[in-house]
Amino acid sequence: MLLNMDQLTMLASCCLVFLPYLVLGTSSAACLNGVCNISRKDLPVEQIASELGPQLSSTSNIFGPDDARWTNATERFQALVRPDVQLVVQPGQESDVPTIVQYANDNSIAFMATNRRHALTLSIGTFSGIEIDLSLLRNVTLNAESSATLQGGAYDEAVWSTLWNEGYITTTGSASCVGMLGLALGGGHGRWQGYYGLVADNIINLNMVLANSTAVTVADDTNPDLFWAMKGAGHNFGIVTSFEIKVYDRGPDTWFYKIYIWNQTKIETVFETLNMFRQGGTQPKEMAVNYGAYLVNTSISNTVYLQPVLWWSFVYIGSEADAQQYLVPFDAIEAIDVQHGSVPYPEIAEVTLTGASSGLCTPGFVHNHATSYLQTWNSTAQRQIYDLFSRKINENAQWFNSTVVMEDYAHEGVGAVDPATSAYPWREYSLLSYINVAYASNETLDPAAREWALETRDLWNAGQADLPVATYVNYARGDEPLGSVYGYNAWRLERLRGLKTEYDPNDRFSYYNPIVPL
Repeated sequence: MLLNMDQLTMLASCCLVFLPYLVLGTSSAACLNGVCNISRKDLPVEQIASELGPQLSSTSNIFGPDDARWTNATERFQALVRPDVQLVVQPGQESDVPTIVQYANDNSIAFMATNRRHALTLSIGTFSGIEIDLSLLRNVTLNAESSATLQGGAYDEAVWSTLWNEGYITTTGSASCVGMLGLALGGGHGRWQGYYGLVADNIINLNMVLANSTAVTVADDTNPDLFWAMKGAGHNFGIVTSFEIKVYDRGPDTWFYKIYIWNQTKIETVFETLNMFRQGGTQPKEMAVNYGAYLVNTSISNTVYLQPVLWWSFVYIGSEADAQQYLVPFDAIEAIDVQHGSVPYPEIAEVTLTGASSGLCTPGFVHNHATSYLQTWNSTAQRQIYDLFSRKINENAQWFNSTVVMEDYAHEGVGAVDPATSAYPWREYSLLSYINVAYASNETLDPAAREWALETRDLWNAGQADLPVATYVNYARGDEPLGSVYGYNAWRLERLRGLKTEYDPNDRFSYYNPIVPL
């Protein structure tokens, strides 16, 4: 049944008994800190729509599982765990979000804000309640003072295309389909970070709604402690409805890319050459990113016994002539295939396997994954991980789409920022790695896939055993120790937990690698 705001006020409660029910709090205690535990245990979904709908703007939507829009609004990239969404509310204006949160608090209903629904973490699976879908709030507005204002539903491809056409860029993630805010609140790696740092480093201010439904602005000079927390641990503190971010002149008209495919005999040589090129993360910032993967390519591999290949790409901000000086050592390593070209920045994702048509943007598969931050490539560990990968995909054809991904973004801009200025804790780590055991949903495969993923993570960590284990929050599996995600410095965790206690004492934002109040 489709509901608009006028129809919502006309619903009769006698017609609602056959509709799905939300499980609400059962305590009759009075409101505490803005959250009320009144007993409305059997409140039907449609009744929530009839009560909340008239309070929202006319462009808002409220619907349940029987609505044609349901799948599009609730489908997720990660199918290993799924939140239990009972009702979707799509605010038509930013001012609707405090109203939705207040209604949920008054009725002890859990809520969770979403945009592109790309989260990997297992902690998402603990949610049951109202999804606040920000997808209608997608405006990207270029401001006069070297900045842009992005609403909470903006996503990478729309942002970089809009700004590029106006002669500007900003820091974004690398996958075209991912929401800007989800990645920014965890730091946000991307192709411009060698110049300008993480996405979070470029945020000027955030308009957000707190757990008690209060709308606030946070910036360096307004609620600075909360602003600090939002840059690296922001999923724990509120719903961002819009934010202002720095923009820059777009630079060269085209970017150069070069992609190599090597067979497994070249693994040690490639990673040793990569270490010489990157020199501990000091490679030229113009080489925006080099990254690759162990994967199956059936046009190359023997189909009787699959032999995964090493696929590796380099992306340079500028011309082929300028980039080639850095690629000579890699040209010297005999490859199965080499492709290269120059395209405008908004097209670079599609040609390097992070565009809308890539597996990174295909929803519905299980991603039984694990991850680790690194400082250098250990060629022995990389060989062990490859051999394990090769053995596993040959044991089970259902794991055919799995990958081992290794990312090396230019690091100069990230390292130039004082680590104390944000909750993002890992500026000394410059390599991102993760294994993605991908398959169609099949619970019988989950334990073995988990074991494989964790064994791979252990091999990466053993390869740099002298360093603390570090985890990028946006790639976290959800079972890692809190310190490995948010930093081992006692002052960091104490500050984060203190701010959590101040701004979200009832732990309403507890579904994304949660920080627990004191």
